Amino acid sequence: MNEKNSGNTDADPLRRLFGRPFFLSFTIGIPFCLFKLLFGVAAIRAGGQNELFLSVFGWGIVVWAAADLVMNISRSILDLLHHPAPFEYCTIAQAGRIFHKPGVFLAIDTLITFGIICAMLWSGWIRTLTTPETYLWYAATTLNLISLSLVSVYLEMRSE
Repeated sequence: MNEKNSGNTDADPLRRLFGRPFFLSFTIGIPFCLFKLLFGVAAIRAGGQNELFLSVFGWGIVVWAAADLVMNISRSILDLLHHPAPFEYCTIAQAGRIFHKPGVFLAIDTLITFGIICAMLWSGWIRTLTTPETYLWYAATTLNLISLSLVSVYLEMRSE
């Protein structure tokens, strides 16, 4: 970002908002958890009674998504209470702390989640979602894409 016109970035309320754990969890982390959760549910359905591996895989994804959801909600609550979180946004980034690279591992989690989104679309599993699940998918997609667009527009306006 071009800082020449930005002045004091600490005084910029939008910039502070976009970097807050609450905003990041609400617009990225929680939607990603919903994508993972719904992928797990779809895998369980696809496995049914006949494909034990797929069902177990789906339950593993559901547990992973639930853990990440708890982490994101907890970070949001701590942020609203003005307390720092002693943990990362997701389990993969938390594992990245072992290597002192949680940001790299968070990026890997993002890549995996984008792969999950593509798998849901290209496999046709998205059609297996119930109506409420479909609306959760829509909400997650809307939150994630609109917030990304808002931040991009804001950054472009600030750089000119």
